[in-house]
Amino acid sequence: MESLDRRRTGAEQEEGFGMEARRATDLGMVPNLRRSNSSLSKSRRLLCPFIEKQENLSSWIPENIKKKECVYFVESSKLSDAGKVVCECGYTREQHLEAAIKPHTCQGKEWDPKKHVHEMPTDAFGDIVFTGLSQKAGKYVRVSQDTPSSVIYQLMTQHWGLDVPNLLISVTGGAKNFNMKLRLKSIFRRGLVKVAQTTGAWIITGGSHTGVMKQVGEAVRDFSLSSSCKEGEVITIGVATWGTIHNREGLVHPTVGVHLKSRLDKKWATRKGSDRLEPHSQGGFPAEYMLDEEGQGNLTCLDPNHSHFILVDDGTHGQYGVEIPLRTKLEKFISEQTKERGGVAIKIPIVCVVLEGGPGTLHTIYNAITNGTPCVIVEGSGRVADVIAQVAALPVSEITISLIQQKLSMFFQEMFETFTENRIVEWTKKIQDIVRRRQLLTVFREGKDGQQDVDVAILQALLKASRSQDQSGHENWDHQLKLAVAWNRVDIARSEIFTDEWQWKPADLHPMMTAALISNKPEFVRLFLENGVRLKEFVTWDTLLCLYENLEPSCLFHSKLQKVLAEEHERVAYASAAPRLHMHHVAQVLRELLGDSTQLLYPRPRYSDRPRLSLPMAHIKLNVQGVSLRSLYKRSTDHVTFTIDPVRDLLIWAIIQNRQELAGIIWAQSQDCIAAALACSKILKELSKEEEDTDSSEEMLALADEFEHRAIGVFTECYRKDEERAQKLLVRVSEAWGKATCLQLALEAKDMKFVSHGGIQAFLTKVWWGQLCVDNSLWQIILCMLAFPLLFTGLISFREKRLQPLCRPARVRAFFNAPVVIFHLNILSYFAFLCLFAYVLMVDFQPSPSWCEYLIYLWLFSLVCEETRQLFYDPDGCGLKKMASLYFSDFWNKLDVGAILLFIVGLTCRLIPVTLYPGRIILSLDFIMFCLRLMHIFTISKTLGPKIIIVKRMMKDVFFFLFLLAVWVVSFGVAKQAILIHNESRVDWIFRGVVYHSYLTIFGQIPTYIDGVNFSMDQCSPNGTDPYKPKCPESDWTGQTPAFPEWLTVTLLCLYLLFANILLLNLLIAMFNYTFQEVQEHTDQIWKFQRHDLIEEYHGRPPAPPPFILLSHLQLLIKRIVLKIPAKRHKQLKNKLEKNEEAALLSWELYLKENYLQNQQYQHKQRPEQKIHDISEKVDTMVGLLDMDRVKRSGSVEQRLVSLEEQVAQTARALHWIVTTLKDSGLGSEAGVLTLASQRAFDEPDAELSIRRKAEEPGDGYHVNARHLLYPNARIMRFPVPNEKVPWEAEFLIYDPPFYTAEKKDMALTDPVGDMAEPLSKISYNIVDGPTDRRSFHGAYVVQYGLPLNPMGRTGLRGRGSLSWFGPNHTLQPVVTRWKRNQGGAICRKSVRKMLEVLVMKLPHSEHWALPGGSREPGEMLPRKLKRVLRQEFWVPFETLLVQGTEVYKGYVDDPRNTDNAWIETVAVSIHFQGQNDVELKRLEENLHTHDPKASSCGLQMSTEWQVVDRRIPVYANHKTILQKVATLFGAHF
Repeated sequence: MESLDRRRTGAEQEEGFGMEARRATDLGMVPNLRRSNSSLSKSRRLLCPFIEKQENLSSWIPENIKKKECVYFVESSKLSDAGKVVCECGYTREQHLEAAIKPHTCQGKEWDPKKHVHEMPTDAFGDIVFTGLSQKAGKYVRVSQDTPSSVIYQLMTQHWGLDVPNLLISVTGGAKNFNMKLRLKSIFRRGLVKVAQTTGAWIITGGSHTGVMKQVGEAVRDFSLSSSCKEGEVITIGVATWGTIHNREGLVHPTVGVHLKSRLDKKWATRKGSDRLEPHSQGGFPAEYMLDEEGQGNLTCLDPNHSHFILVDDGTHGQYGVEIPLRTKLEKFISEQTKERGGVAIKIPIVCVVLEGGPGTLHTIYNAITNGTPCVIVEGSGRVADVIAQVAALPVSEITISLIQQKLSMFFQEMFETFTENRIVEWTKKIQDIVRRRQLLTVFREGKDGQQDVDVAILQALLKASRSQDQSGHENWDHQLKLAVAWNRVDIARSEIFTDEWQWKPADLHPMMTAALISNKPEFVRLFLENGVRLKEFVTWDTLLCLYENLEPSCLFHSKLQKVLAEEHERVAYASAAPRLHMHHVAQVLRELLGDSTQLLYPRPRYSDRPRLSLPMAHIKLNVQGVSLRSLYKRSTDHVTFTIDPVRDLLIWAIIQNRQELAGIIWAQSQDCIAAALACSKILKELSKEEEDTDSSEEMLALADEFEHRAIGVFTECYRKDEERAQKLLVRVSEAWGKATCLQLALEAKDMKFVSHGGIQAFLTKVWWGQLCVDNSLWQIILCMLAFPLLFTGLISFREKRLQPLCRPARVRAFFNAPVVIFHLNILSYFAFLCLFAYVLMVDFQPSPSWCEYLIYLWLFSLVCEETRQLFYDPDGCGLKKMASLYFSDFWNKLDVGAILLFIVGLTCRLIPVTLYPGRIILSLDFIMFCLRLMHIFTISKTLGPKIIIVKRMMKDVFFFLFLLAVWVVSFGVAKQAILIHNESRVDWIFRGVVYHSYLTIFGQIPTYIDGVNFSMDQCSPNGTDPYKPKCPESDWTGQTPAFPEWLTVTLLCLYLLFANILLLNLLIAMFNYTFQEVQEHTDQIWKFQRHDLIEEYHGRPPAPPPFILLSHLQLLIKRIVLKIPAKRHKQLKNKLEKNEEAALLSWELYLKENYLQNQQYQHKQRPEQKIHDISEKVDTMVGLLDMDRVKRSGSVEQRLVSLEEQVAQTARALHWIVTTLKDSGLGSEAGVLTLASQRAFDEPDAELSIRRKAEEPGDGYHVNARHLLYPNARIMRFPVPNEKVPWEAEFLIYDPPFYTAEKKDMALTDPVGDMAEPLSKISYNIVDGPTDRRSFHGAYVVQYGLPLNPMGRTGLRGRGSLSWFGPNHTLQPVVTRWKRNQGGAICRKSVRKMLEVLVMKLPHSEHWALPGGSREPGEMLPRKLKRVLRQEFWVPFETLLVQGTEVYKGYVDDPRNTDNAWIETVAVSIHFQGQNDVELKRLEENLHTHDPKASSCGLQMSTEWQVVDRRIPVYANHKTILQKVATLFGAHF
């Protein structure tokens, strides 16, 4: 049997970045799922029928996902651990199908998994629960190793409901348990989970409860125990081998397993994976899995802390490493998917995190680095991770075989003896290649290099890898910013992206700004604003439409918007399609929320005014075809229409989604901040009324209260600075907010705290007194009202100096137009009306109306006219319907209308002689209603006003109390009436006995006959015939003695009085007391808020009191109807300022808003809780710095000791040389003197190392690409050749490279294969051999055993590979360049240097561009590839250009196709066009074509392009070297 270590070798390859080719089925794209993260949408999704969903999943999985089953039992020579006979697949006879163990023709033959293992529908999937543990149920599925990655991805995202990740973290390392330092373990666990949780990543591991997988599982477990539900679940996916899982039998559903087994026994031969499960086959039961580490033996248990498991099955038992190919393909497939969020699309990045590990882990890291996947090595975790971490900082030339051997002996003490020389060489080569690509390698060292957290190291590794990609500067930084936004890591963006290394243009940040807004990432919005994004340039009509079309579906505003669109669709019957969203639809909803005092914020546009996007904007991506976010910001300025107030637009968009932090950031940018805060408060309060979710409603109300406090804070700052300007802000017409004023918005929102502010109340008092001084006494006002000539005596003082005593008409007009005077005149008039009304009712109510009564009619008519004026008074143009709604929303207006209507009814009855008396009764009742109207008049009083409010609140308590009281009154009354009275048929006396008498009993009027003591037949009617007497109670046959049970009636009366008179009345008193205490705290605010309505009413009321007000009404009638003069609100309450004055006022408000925000920030810092928090952070930072300083100091001491030892050794050798020289000759030559190392070199070892590294890399002095272990386009591995063994002179006894030569279609143009010596003997090297030039630019090369040797050294592969000739393969690389010019024709420059453009070409399936050169046919001058993109008529002129060109390079090319016996040498010729009008340049461009007919037929269509010459130009590395030489030749930028 195989040893356990050998069988677990594959399990150590946790990453699985293999080089296997993807299956064709993996190329299918799976649509990304857009899933809302809101709790409301999740709860709505949970309402879907669970059983139906489970049935769909149970049918979909077996149809699309298979397992593998051995269907032929071939006895193995090995026995199981229990000593049983097993098949070659590892399973016993009992574990096979019955058909598999029957004798058949294949029995006894060699077991072949391709023939003997068949696919069939999987029987293990659904939910998994770990026995004895309280974790949530996970998901699992058993899949065939050949399952397409697209199917598994579809299962995870669509059926398991996982959100598409923003990042894929593949954790790899040792499969055996290992020990980590407690501090390192804590840092790793915290950092890994943090990066997964903050970025929305998936963590992929091997899924078993051992080694690195166990470490990851415990990290997730610790996070789950310490986090709240709102923080979300960390998705941890375990990809394990089905055949190595202990207790896996419990994962197979019994119904599915038995059913399949019985069917397959009957039809196994014809199956071939095409059978389907019947509907009754179910999965997801859920499975109970027992964690049994003691009894697992050579198998492994699943880790209980993983959330999802993919169990890979190849039909075998006990074979480790089966999952690696599928995991590799799955990770590759996921990394090629596009994640779209917030209008930004990015390919899902992947990172490999390495802990500990063995040989398999090294192979995984090597494959990951080769495929361009960044790796994070955790130093201190052991074995492979520590070996790589120890040498990662060294130059590649210093990573020698002996050094690696030393490190292996240090970190692989137990298994070091098993390392052969070949394996050490292979490890050295792989580690050299890993370290050579330092941009993909990040070593996390605890407390070193400024690293504190693993999550930062992981994200920095991804950004570092992104920077190394061959992209233009803008594209590279833009991609990094996309990643940071997708991860929601603003700390990484601040430290790694927004640095001095790249200067961001504000326009470049606009797409990311949109993404941050849609994705609700306020910290990024703040960051973009800090880095120059101007909202006035950012917010356009199309941007706003994009934002509103990406509202969260769970948002209440979204549903209201859909409702508006649906109503419009119903109105437009002829429209076939649903109407598109426009901003006027948004304005309709906002009008409902803000109130009709505001006009539409976005009027219905005329389509000729501005362009409209012609494509739907529901799914917007940056890097896909169609409309993109970036295209929104690349339009011509002639076609972009900006909004009136961009801050307002973004603020509204944030508020309607209840995004508190984002709204706060945007509000801080607003200019009209008080109006904005009050409008936000109004919108939130309206939305909270309709919000069904209680939590969301409370959050909205809390946010509304916060914005009200902000408005109060800014207004307080303004009022302290300048009272007059602050009051101007209150009544200034705000164009941005629908021509409403701050005061109107506050009243609409019912922001009582704001309205009760001292500054606003002072303004209202100022309005109340008109042009009079507020210090005038009330007796002075009344005295002048009664005797107006006193106005000319100076008894009344005015605010304006122009109203001197001499200006008599002006003083009279100003006095009687003051609201306070109008109010008191109306009070006097109303009291006179009530007195006259009472006199008529009590004294002078004649059959025919008297003159006093006629006067009342006139008086009432004037009141009716005034109420009519108030109803039709519409200075804001709201419309009659809205004005009527506003009018009747006031209780006092309803009372007025009721009193008037009742008076009309009473008057009608009064004028009819028959109904004279009923008319008087009605008018008497109407008098009560008119008297109640006095309460409204007294609300202006500071003393009586709050008390009236308390009375109104107590009235509500009375109504609730009456309901409780009615229960007791009716119950007691009915029982009493039924016991005492027999068959009372008179309804009025029934009502008296049941309700009236019972009610009066509460107040002490107890019925005299209820106890039988005061019973008298004279007080009642025996038969109930007397209408004025009640019916007598039950009595005996004599009729003189009561027969009812007195004890019962008395008991009922006592209980009734106990509950009604004591309990309920005291409850009413308690309710009154509670209401009084509750309202008393806010009565002042409520009174101040309601005071405004009365002041506004009398501010716009005609000065004359009723009935003289009819004259004013006649004047208004002439102005409105005859002269057509519209009504206007007085400037004192609504004032439209001039533009200059308004701009100055808003600038002043903005300045004071900044002061308010600074004060708020200062007060927040001064809070004791915040001080404690700041102190704790400083202490933690100080402790961290001390720890780092200790580590750095110890490292510095070690470095200085090493330097000191070297210096001492050199000094000793120098002294020895001096002594020897003096002894021999007395003098010595200075050339031999050993110089001491400079002290600066010892002080800065890292700088020296950096210089050496720069000088050595990337070429290392040897060819690098020619030594890649995997030969391109062939499944052949090179023999590993470390740097030190590259020269042929270096001894390398174990060097045994494989031989490979690819067969070419055109045999005449290639050398023989080379596996036989005879054909090769005809080749002549180092000369021109017929049409083939076999001379090297580097001189004569060595020919050994009939094959030439690569002059640059060993490559690890013999033969000619995929090249055409043994020896040098000559190529030509034309470098066609021109100057890059702007639209004006001027040459573009960068860093003072001119910029070049080069002609490059690319095959469709290639990732890199290339120079238009390559190999040539014998006797031809132009390369084959160049001929494909150049018309034939221009071949000869181009040859002339080549002859005239400048040779920039001639020599060896480090190409991955090179071998020990064949290599590429090239000549690079520069063809440069100086002028943009160059004739030859125009001819070249005219003769270029990107579509080659021959190439198109075979799928080799090429494309050409002019690209800027830059160090990040995406071309092959050797071509980039040539371009650098060309740039140097012309002194251009590179």
